[in-house]
Amino acid sequence: MAFDLANLISCLALRPAEGGRLEGENLALDYRRVFGGQLLAQTIQALRAHAGDKSLKSLVQYFPREGDVSMPITYAVDERHVGRTFATMGVELTQAGKLISAAAASLHLPEAGLENPPTPPSTGSPEDAVPVVIDMIPWEIRVVGGVDLNDGAVTGPPAFQFWMRVPAEAITDDSTWTHQALLAHSTDLTVIGTALLPIAGLSQADTGRAFHSAVTTHSLWFHQPFRLTDWVLVDQVAPVLSGGRVFGRGDVWTADGRLVASFAQESMVRLLEQPAT
Repeated sequence: MAFDLANLISCLALRPAEGGRLEGENLALDYRRVFGGQLLAQTIQALRAHAGDKSLKSLVQYFPREGDVSMPITYAVDERHVGRTFATMGVELTQAGKLISAAAASLHLPEAGLENPPTPPSTGSPEDAVPVVIDMIPWEIRVVGGVDLNDGAVTGPPAFQFWMRVPAEAITDDSTWTHQALLAHSTDLTVIGTALLPIAGLSQADTGRAFHSAVTTHSLWFHQPFRLTDWVLVDQVAPVLSGGRVFGRGDVWTADGRLVASFAQESMVRLLEQPAT
């Protein structure tokens, strides 16, 4: 990983482009493929420019073609329906005129309503978890139980929980949209590694060496406002690893027990042919 948090936050600042579109730069990565978490985060920022007084409540994004980090990405937002309290929008992401990703989003004007608070998982506090560094998530991470997604010698159920917190001084635009974008970025990374936990001798670190992987679909739901400058718990499972595909889902909780977001992801995982011995 070559980029840092400042690089990621700078990538959230999209600039105007021809025809009412927006354009974004890419993270400074060590490889040529654009990271899907960046595309999720920038898509949220593109929607922000069309949201008015509404908030993002859900996003479904597809990744039919990999992006090239050497070229900027163009974002075209289609306001398909804008009502008094709800709106539906589409976003197309292109490079050199070719579609690399497409998204559908639903927005909502916040309103009062019934409440049925769910029960948060029993994981202890962030102080009970193990500090780790997770590539592509450039802020403080503490893993519950010290599970290492990069250690193929360790096996266990396909479940992974970690606390995370962004340093407050790094946030220059303290809006809900910024926190949603950073969360979206972080949810794109660990589902495949979680699915591989039951497989002895194989881990997330073997990407590109033992197998090829790519996210095909990623969905997010935002239930309540939150701040990533406060601790949040990412609680995820990946119950499906079958037919060359992985499916996983997760919930995001605040330290005081509020369920603020959920996500789901489907990915392709293909074993690479091993050389004959």
